[in-house]
Amino acid sequence: MTRPADPESLQARAFPTPEGATPMMEQFLTLRAEAPLDALLFYRMGDFYELFFDDAVRAAEALDIALTRRGEHQGEPIPMCGVPVHNAQTYLQRLIKAGFKVAVGEQMEDPAEAKKRGSKAVVRRAITRIVTPGTLTEDDLLDARAANRIAALAQLATGETALAWADVSDGAFGSIALTADGVEAELAALNPSELLCLDDSAKAAEALAPNAVVTPRAKAKFDASAAERRLKQRFEVQSLDAFGAFTKAELSALGCLLDYLELSQAGAPARLRAPVSEAPGAVMAIDPAARASLEIERTLQGSRKGSLIDAIDRTVTAPGARLLAERLSRPSLNLAEISARLDLADVFRGDRSMRDAIRERLKSAGDPARGLTRLLLGRGGPRDLAALVRALKEGEKLIAAFARTRLDPAPDRLGQALDALSLASRPSLAALVEDAGRALTEEPPLLARDGGFIAPGWSAPLDESRKLRDESRRVVAGLQAHYAEKTGVSSLKVKHNNVLGYFIEVSAKNADALMADDAFIHRQTMANAVRFSTPELGELEAKIAKAGERAVALELEMFEDFRSRIEDEADAIRRAAAALAELDLASASAHWAEETGACRPVVDDSLAFEIEAGRHPVVETALKRTGEGRFTPNGCTLDGAGDAAARLMLVTGPNMAGKSTFLRQNALMAILAQAGLYTPAQSVRIGLVDRLFSRVGAADDLARGRSTFMAEMIETAAILNQAGPRALVILDEIGRGTATFDGLSIAWAAVEHLHEVNRCRALFATHYHELTRLADELSATGNLSLRAKEWKGDLVFLHEVQPGPADRSYGVQVAKRAGLPPAAVARAREILDRLEADGAPAAALADLPLFSAVQPDREPAKPSAVEQRLKTIDVDGLSPREALDVLYSLKGLMSE
Repeated sequence: MTRPADPESLQARAFPTPEGATPMMEQFLTLRAEAPLDALLFYRMGDFYELFFDDAVRAAEALDIALTRRGEHQGEPIPMCGVPVHNAQTYLQRLIKAGFKVAVGEQMEDPAEAKKRGSKAVVRRAITRIVTPGTLTEDDLLDARAANRIAALAQLATGETALAWADVSDGAFGSIALTADGVEAELAALNPSELLCLDDSAKAAEALAPNAVVTPRAKAKFDASAAERRLKQRFEVQSLDAFGAFTKAELSALGCLLDYLELSQAGAPARLRAPVSEAPGAVMAIDPAARASLEIERTLQGSRKGSLIDAIDRTVTAPGARLLAERLSRPSLNLAEISARLDLADVFRGDRSMRDAIRERLKSAGDPARGLTRLLLGRGGPRDLAALVRALKEGEKLIAAFARTRLDPAPDRLGQALDALSLASRPSLAALVEDAGRALTEEPPLLARDGGFIAPGWSAPLDESRKLRDESRRVVAGLQAHYAEKTGVSSLKVKHNNVLGYFIEVSAKNADALMADDAFIHRQTMANAVRFSTPELGELEAKIAKAGERAVALELEMFEDFRSRIEDEADAIRRAAAALAELDLASASAHWAEETGACRPVVDDSLAFEIEAGRHPVVETALKRTGEGRFTPNGCTLDGAGDAAARLMLVTGPNMAGKSTFLRQNALMAILAQAGLYTPAQSVRIGLVDRLFSRVGAADDLARGRSTFMAEMIETAAILNQAGPRALVILDEIGRGTATFDGLSIAWAAVEHLHEVNRCRALFATHYHELTRLADELSATGNLSLRAKEWKGDLVFLHEVQPGPADRSYGVQVAKRAGLPPAAVARAREILDRLEADGAPAAALADLPLFSAVQPDREPAKPSAVEQRLKTIDVDGLSPREALDVLYSLKGLMSE
């Protein structure tokens, strides 16, 4: 089990000075001093990354690997542990997930080069990268279907606040100016894996972004003037006006983020798109409590399975899935944008055969955005290049597929996507795709240094070097046959390793035949074999090595040439990658809508909220999967103006009847509609919702010292202080965590405040039936209830919403269904009857007999005639006629 990092102790640790160290250890300590104090140093030594001193102690504990010792330094043993290079990614992934950062100290030369400077010369090493949670680019370190953002929070002395964010894996880069109370909601939407902040704001940042690794930065890193200069230099412009009107706080956050990314790349420039300034109020604000309770991207247990995105995601590419997650987490407030997204999805919904063909094509598109970033950063290989070429070729095929479909008129968003995919209008990119497609082999290796990825016939010099190399290897086989014949040892083999080079190996019993011949030079005796060399083998090895090195060098030159051409076309490739993701999401949305009977929502600038036969997509999916029955659709009508319908609805009914599901499904309708997606209902009309608040479910916050009731009150306070006329609020059982009269008073006051002050659309579920009187006193308030029936002493939930308040809560019946002992249920009924009859709780309970004096006099109910008959029926053995007869007989028994 990987143990988590302790940021405070990492920052407080110290390492010894290099005085008195061996040359190798002196180099390590020098690199260690260059690396950030809170990062572990992976020090490359041959086939291993070694860690020393405190780095080794922490890594061994976190990874549960052996901690050893390597000599002494300044009189103390040197702790050491290591991980193999070939498996380093696995260990990196575990360390990053545990909150560690890792500085990678690579060998910058071949050991043979170092030996030329002297037998004791140390191989030159340098820090090539600092791996942090927010700077990952490798597929095996990332979730393919989720963004991996890093953010910077700038808070100026003037009170001006802004967030900047980037996704290093695909090049996204942007910022937004915020008010202080909007930071938490925006961070919840971005969900960064790493957050940069001022040194003295680390504790507050940890509270704002509990899922992120917080990295404190010096105040100088947030200097706005230096940030502006850095941004101009990085993007080679005289002015940033073309990118947007950035506030001083935005520049501060962007500059700090860019500086940190360049630090993590060991000074290499960050490969990001030009920054985009997002206008405040461009997306729906969803507070963290609402985001958690609605389980948009993750369930309360942290799993994607069972969340909203899991229920509706039908994308066939990772970029499409990431785009879906982004739109669900930040629904739009731009009516034109929402309409454009739905118009594009309608293209696919109208033609199933075309949609299926497009989705089949998209499956081959891969993840060009992340592949491009790896190539730009020098971390990509031939396989990334091949995947990029394949994606761009698929784009051309998609254009051809749409050309065969009559679209009159075609939506603007489709035209923009197809234009971004067109190679015909970009001859240099088309030439790159053509050349790379011809140059690469069918199955290129992952790493360029392995060679073998350039196809025969592409380069005459490369073909010549390969021919020389391959012919030399055939000479080895010829020499082996010659030596075997000469010595009479048929089992003689010519082999190769990195120490001896090419050598002859024979068994120990056959060694005398070669020992007696001066042409064979003895090199090594082993337990069961003896090794020899010859002058011919030495010459041959030099020839093969030279030819092989020349071939690999030529391939690396060609790869670098392709990489350079890709860099020149990076913007066009990114636009094409974005178009592929857009088409994937639109077709996936249409596919899900047809599969589930979802409708196109109407989103306008009114204050309406009209849902006809709405369904909760997650619950409906779960019911279908388990076969437990059909979801019961329910409508909901609110009017923020309070004219056509109530603005605030009080929802009553028994526990387990579906109140929370009803509340959540209506909140999800707003998210789906403003994300530009179809909605699971017969019809939907929603006036723009600018903020969504949800207080559903009971949970404490022990980490912050908050009880369940305190957490509930803090979230309720945030709603009453921040909700405006365009907000949508869902509240469930406010006040239940304290004394009855206290809770009722708080709930009553909250309803009045929502109605009179906030004046927002709201659903307020409660068990305080006294609140239902407010529908008569507050002009824009109404009552809804969930239907339930008692039948033969049992409670049956109908899950239907009806106008008016519920007549009772049926709490005792629910407790019975939950399995309370019959004696406890009987006792509860007795107490409830007394309380309801007397109307004065204290007086009613004063002379109530003790529990021990009351014994339940009801025996367990005997099976009914219908139940007894059902037990005797062999369902699998019935013919259709017999089954019908059985139904009639059961109906007859019911009437007896």
